[in-house]
Amino acid sequence: MKPQIETVLPGPFALGEGPCWHGGEGALYFVDALRPAIHRWHPAEGLATWPMPAIVGSFAIKRGGGLIASLQTGFATVDLATGAVTPLVDPEPEKPANVLNDGKCDRRGRFWCGSRDGALKDPSGALYRLDPDLSAHRMDRGFIVSNGIAFSPDDRTMYFADSRAETVFAYDFDIDSGAISNRRVFFSTREIEGRCDGATVDAEGFYWCALVHGGKIARVDPKGRFDRLIDMPVKHPTMCTFGGDGLDVLYVTSAASMLSEEERARTPQAGNLFAIHGLGVKGLPEPMFAG
Repeated sequence: MKPQIETVLPGPFALGEGPCWHGGEGALYFVDALRPAIHRWHPAEGLATWPMPAIVGSFAIKRGGGLIASLQTGFATVDLATGAVTPLVDPEPEKPANVLNDGKCDRRGRFWCGSRDGALKDPSGALYRLDPDLSAHRMDRGFIVSNGIAFSPDDRTMYFADSRAETVFAYDFDIDSGAISNRRVFFSTREIEGRCDGATVDAEGFYWCALVHGGKIARVDPKGRFDRLIDMPVKHPTMCTFGGDGLDVLYVTSAASMLSEEERARTPQAGNLFAIHGLGVKGLPEPMFAG
Protein backbone atom coordinates (compact mmCIF):
# COMPACT_ATOMS: atom_id res chain seq x y z
CA MET A 1 0.00 0.00 0.00
CA LYS A 2 1.30 3.42 -0.92
CA PRO A 3 1.85 5.66 2.11
CA GLN A 4 -0.79 8.33 2.60
CA ILE A 5 0.34 11.83 3.59
CA GLU A 6 -2.09 14.19 5.30
CA THR A 7 -1.83 17.63 6.83
CA VAL A 8 -2.88 17.33 10.46
CA LEU A 9 -2.10 20.93 11.38
CA PRO A 10 -1.75 23.74 8.85
CA GLY A 11 0.88 26.33 9.67
CA PRO A 12 2.72 27.90 8.37
CA PHE A 13 5.26 27.30 11.10
CA ALA A 14 8.46 29.22 10.36
CA LEU A 15 10.73 26.34 11.39
CA GLY A 16 8.77 23.41 12.75
CA GLU A 17 11.08 20.97 14.54
CA GLY A 18 11.42 18.34 17.23
CA PRO A 19 8.15 16.37 17.08
CA CYS A 20 7.75 14.05 20.08
CA TRP A 21 4.77 11.79 20.78
CA HIS A 22 3.55 11.68 24.39
CA GLY A 23 1.92 8.28 24.67
CA GLY A 24 0.31 8.96 28.04
CA GLU A 25 -1.48 12.02 26.67
CA GLY A 26 -2.03 10.83 23.12
CA ALA A 27 -0.59 14.14 21.96
CA LEU A 28 2.27 15.39 19.80
CA TYR A 29 4.62 18.10 21.06
CA PHE A 30 6.82 20.07 18.64
CA VAL A 31 8.54 23.45 18.35
CA ASP A 32 8.60 26.45 16.08
CA ALA A 33 12.25 27.38 16.44
CA LEU A 34 12.16 30.86 14.91
CA ARG A 35 8.82 32.07 16.23
CA PRO A 36 10.04 30.56 19.42
CA ALA A 37 7.39 28.39 21.00
CA ILE A 38 6.66 24.82 22.03
CA HIS A 39 3.34 23.48 20.75
CA ARG A 40 1.13 20.56 21.80
CA TRP A 41 -1.34 19.12 19.32
CA HIS A 42 -4.05 16.72 20.45
CA PRO A 43 -6.45 15.24 17.87
CA ALA A 44 -9.49 16.07 20.01
CA GLU A 45 -8.28 19.05 22.03
CA GLY A 46 -6.48 21.01 19.31
CA LEU A 47 -3.39 23.18 19.73
CA ALA A 48 -1.80 24.60 22.89
CA THR A 49 1.24 26.89 22.79
CA TRP A 50 3.98 27.92 25.23
CA PRO A 51 6.04 30.92 24.02
CA MET A 52 9.79 30.65 24.56
CA PRO A 53 12.11 33.56 25.46
CA ALA A 54 14.74 32.63 22.85
CA ILE A 55 15.27 30.47 19.77
CA VAL A 56 14.33 26.92 20.76
CA GLY A 57 16.06 23.95 19.18
CA SER A 58 14.55 20.92 20.87
CA PHE A 59 13.04 19.51 24.05
CA ALA A 60 12.20 16.30 25.86
CA ILE A 61 9.34 15.37 28.12
CA LYS A 62 10.32 14.99 31.78
CA ARG A 63 9.27 11.89 33.70
CA GLY A 64 8.08 14.05 36.57
CA GLY A 65 6.11 16.43 34.35
CA GLY A 66 6.99 19.43 32.23
CA LEU A 67 9.78 19.63 29.67
CA ILE A 68 13.52 20.06 29.39
CA ALA A 69 14.37 22.40 26.50
CA SER A 70 17.41 23.60 24.60
CA LEU A 71 17.37 27.32 23.87
CA GLN A 72 19.92 29.65 22.34
CA THR A 73 20.59 30.76 25.92
CA GLY A 74 21.16 27.22 27.22
CA PHE A 75 19.20 24.38 28.77
CA ALA A 76 16.01 25.22 30.66
CA THR A 77 12.97 23.59 32.20
CA VAL A 78 9.45 24.43 31.07
CA ASP A 79 6.51 24.25 33.49
CA LEU A 80 3.53 23.40 31.33
CA ALA A 81 1.05 24.43 34.03
CA THR A 82 2.36 27.98 34.37
CA GLY A 83 4.45 28.45 31.23
CA ALA A 84 7.46 29.38 33.38
CA VAL A 85 10.86 28.84 31.73
CA THR A 86 13.68 28.32 34.24
CA PRO A 87 17.29 28.49 32.97
CA LEU A 88 19.59 25.67 34.04
CA VAL A 89 23.01 25.83 32.38
CA ASP A 90 24.54 27.36 29.27
CA PRO A 91 27.19 24.94 27.98
CA GLU A 92 28.63 27.52 25.57
CA PRO A 93 28.69 30.91 27.30
CA GLU A 94 31.76 31.86 25.26
CA LYS A 95 29.83 31.35 21.98
CA PRO A 96 26.79 33.65 22.13
CA ALA A 97 26.13 33.26 18.41
CA ASN A 98 25.77 29.48 18.69
CA VAL A 99 22.37 27.85 19.10
CA LEU A 100 21.48 24.60 20.86
CA ASN A 101 19.75 22.55 18.19
CA ASP A 102 18.55 18.94 17.84
CA GLY A 103 18.09 16.90 21.01
CA LYS A 104 16.87 13.47 22.19
CA CYS A 105 16.86 11.41 25.40
CA ASP A 106 18.48 8.02 25.72
CA ARG A 107 16.69 5.25 27.59
CA ARG A 108 18.40 6.08 30.87
CA GLY A 109 16.87 9.53 30.77
CA ARG A 110 19.90 11.59 29.70
CA PHE A 111 19.23 14.45 27.25
CA TRP A 112 21.62 14.62 24.30
CA CYS A 113 21.77 17.86 22.34
CA GLY A 114 24.06 19.36 19.73
CA SER A 115 24.78 23.00 19.01
CA ARG A 116 25.16 24.77 15.68
CA ASP A 117 26.90 27.81 14.33
CA GLY A 118 24.42 30.68 14.13
CA ALA A 119 25.65 31.54 10.64
CA LEU A 120 25.60 27.86 9.52
CA LYS A 121 29.21 28.09 8.29
CA ASP A 122 31.82 27.30 10.95
CA PRO A 123 32.42 24.00 12.80
CA SER A 124 31.88 25.67 16.19
CA GLY A 125 29.16 23.26 17.29
CA ALA A 126 29.49 20.45 19.79
CA LEU A 127 27.55 17.49 21.14
CA TYR A 128 26.44 17.62 24.80
CA ARG A 129 24.91 15.23 27.29
CA LEU A 130 22.73 16.70 30.03
CA ASP A 131 22.47 14.23 32.89
CA PRO A 132 19.54 13.84 35.29
CA ASP A 133 21.58 15.69 37.95
CA LEU A 134 21.54 18.65 35.49
CA SER A 135 25.28 18.53 34.83
CA ALA A 136 26.25 19.15 31.20
CA HIS A 137 29.11 17.26 29.52
CA ARG A 138 30.66 17.97 26.13
CA MET A 139 30.96 14.63 24.34
CA ASP A 140 32.33 15.64 20.93
CA ARG A 141 33.01 18.79 18.92
CA GLY A 142 33.74 20.24 15.50
CA PHE A 143 30.27 20.32 13.90
CA ILE A 144 28.56 23.01 11.85
CA VAL A 145 24.90 22.04 12.33
CA SER A 146 24.14 19.28 14.83
CA ASN A 147 21.13 17.13 13.94
CA GLY A 148 19.79 13.62 13.52
CA ILE A 149 20.21 12.24 17.05
CA ALA A 150 18.72 8.77 17.50
CA PHE A 151 19.51 5.51 19.31
CA SER A 152 19.37 1.93 18.05
CA PRO A 153 16.76 -0.34 19.68
CA ASP A 154 19.50 -2.37 21.40
CA ASP A 155 21.07 0.80 22.88
CA ARG A 156 24.45 -0.04 21.39
CA THR A 157 24.59 2.64 18.66
CA MET A 158 23.99 6.37 18.72
CA TYR A 159 23.41 8.27 15.50
CA PHE A 160 24.31 11.92 15.03
CA ALA A 161 24.42 14.14 11.93
CA ASP A 162 26.23 17.26 10.83
CA SER A 163 23.76 18.51 8.22
CA ARG A 164 26.13 20.99 6.62
CA ALA A 165 28.92 18.41 6.41
CA GLU A 166 26.45 16.12 4.56
CA THR A 167 27.34 13.31 6.97
CA VAL A 168 25.53 11.09 9.46
CA PHE A 169 27.79 9.46 12.01
CA ALA A 170 27.41 6.38 14.19
CA TYR A 171 29.03 5.95 17.59
CA ASP A 172 29.40 2.94 19.82
CA PHE A 173 27.14 3.74 22.77
CA ASP A 174 27.44 2.46 26.35
CA ILE A 175 23.98 2.77 27.87
CA ASP A 176 25.27 2.19 31.41
CA SER A 177 27.94 4.89 31.48
CA GLY A 178 26.56 7.20 28.80
CA ALA A 179 29.89 7.10 26.96
CA ILE A 180 30.27 7.25 23.17
CA SER A 181 33.26 6.10 21.13
CA ASN A 182 34.42 4.96 17.69
CA ARG A 183 32.82 7.70 15.61
CA ARG A 184 32.50 6.62 11.99
CA VAL A 185 30.51 7.60 8.92
CA PHE A 186 27.10 5.92 8.85
CA PHE A 187 26.06 7.41 5.52
CA SER A 188 26.46 10.57 3.46
CA THR A 189 23.91 12.73 1.65
CA ARG A 190 26.42 14.19 -0.80
CA GLU A 191 25.11 12.10 -3.70
CA ILE A 192 21.41 12.82 -3.14
CA GLU A 193 19.24 15.91 -2.93
CA GLY A 194 18.76 17.17 0.62
CA ARG A 195 20.59 16.96 3.93
CA CYS A 196 19.81 14.94 7.04
CA ASP A 197 17.86 16.97 9.58
CA GLY A 198 15.89 15.43 12.47
CA ALA A 199 15.62 11.66 12.79
CA THR A 200 14.19 8.66 14.62
CA VAL A 201 14.64 4.87 14.62
CA ASP A 202 11.90 2.31 14.08
CA ALA A 203 11.33 -0.96 15.93
CA GLU A 204 13.30 -2.85 13.28
CA GLY A 205 16.37 -0.66 13.83
CA PHE A 206 16.08 1.37 10.62
CA TYR A 207 16.96 5.07 10.74
CA TRP A 208 14.37 7.56 9.45
CA CYS A 209 15.39 11.14 8.68
CA ALA A 210 13.94 14.23 7.07
CA LEU A 211 15.92 15.40 4.05
CA VAL A 212 15.67 19.16 4.38
CA HIS A 213 16.13 20.99 1.05
CA GLY A 214 15.35 17.68 -0.65
CA GLY A 215 11.63 17.23 -0.03
CA LYS A 216 11.89 13.62 1.11
CA ILE A 217 11.89 11.31 4.12
CA ALA A 218 14.56 8.61 4.02
CA ARG A 219 14.62 5.20 5.64
CA VAL A 220 18.17 3.84 6.04
CA ASP A 221 19.07 0.30 7.06
CA PRO A 222 21.49 -0.45 9.94
CA LYS A 223 24.37 -0.76 7.46
CA GLY A 224 23.82 2.77 6.14
CA ARG A 225 22.07 1.82 2.88
CA PHE A 226 19.03 3.72 1.65
CA ASP A 227 15.99 1.47 1.97
CA ARG A 228 13.15 3.84 1.05
CA LEU A 229 12.57 7.44 0.00
CA ILE A 230 9.17 9.08 0.48
CA ASP A 231 8.32 12.22 -1.47
CA MET A 232 6.83 15.00 0.66
CA PRO A 233 4.60 17.81 -0.68
CA VAL A 234 7.08 20.39 0.66
CA LYS A 235 10.75 21.06 -0.01
CA HIS A 236 11.85 21.40 3.60
CA PRO A 237 10.69 18.60 5.89
CA THR A 238 12.68 19.01 9.11
CA MET A 239 12.12 16.05 11.45
CA CYS A 240 10.05 12.89 11.83
CA THR A 241 8.85 10.78 14.73
CA PHE A 242 6.48 7.86 15.21
CA GLY A 243 3.25 8.37 17.11
CA GLY A 244 -0.39 7.41 17.32
CA ASP A 245 -1.88 4.71 19.52
CA GLY A 246 0.08 1.99 17.72
CA LEU A 247 3.21 4.09 17.07
CA ASP A 248 2.57 3.42 13.38
CA VAL A 249 2.04 7.00 12.17
CA LEU A 250 5.07 9.02 11.11
CA TYR A 251 4.63 12.69 12.05
CA VAL A 252 6.72 15.18 10.07
CA THR A 253 7.39 18.86 10.79
CA SER A 254 8.37 21.29 8.06
CA ALA A 255 9.64 24.83 7.52
CA ALA A 256 8.29 27.85 5.65
CA SER A 257 11.14 30.20 6.55
CA MET A 258 13.58 28.78 3.99
CA LEU A 259 11.38 29.72 1.05
CA SER A 260 11.07 32.91 -0.96
CA GLU A 261 7.64 34.53 -1.25
CA GLU A 262 7.35 33.10 -4.76
CA GLU A 263 8.21 29.60 -3.54
CA ARG A 264 5.70 29.87 -0.69
CA ALA A 265 2.98 30.75 -3.18
CA ARG A 266 3.81 27.59 -5.15
CA THR A 267 3.96 25.35 -2.06
CA PRO A 268 1.17 26.49 0.29
CA GLN A 269 1.67 23.44 2.54
CA ALA A 270 5.17 24.58 3.55
CA GLY A 271 5.38 24.86 7.32
CA ASN A 272 2.56 22.38 7.97
CA LEU A 273 2.61 19.42 10.34
CA PHE A 274 2.08 16.16 8.43
CA ALA A 275 1.21 12.56 9.23
CA ILE A 276 2.21 9.61 7.04
CA HIS A 277 -0.01 6.52 7.27
CA GLY A 278 0.42 3.05 5.83
CA LEU A 279 4.17 2.64 6.20
CA GLY A 280 3.92 -0.92 7.53
CA VAL A 281 6.39 -0.32 10.36
CA LYS A 282 6.19 0.91 13.94
CA GLY A 283 8.34 3.18 16.06
CA LEU A 284 9.49 2.97 19.65
CA PRO A 285 8.28 4.97 22.65
CA GLU A 286 10.27 8.18 23.05
CA PRO A 287 12.35 8.14 26.27
CA MET A 288 11.76 10.87 28.86
CA PHE A 289 14.26 12.98 30.78
CA ALA A 290 14.95 11.57 34.25
CA GLY A 291 15.91 14.86 35.90
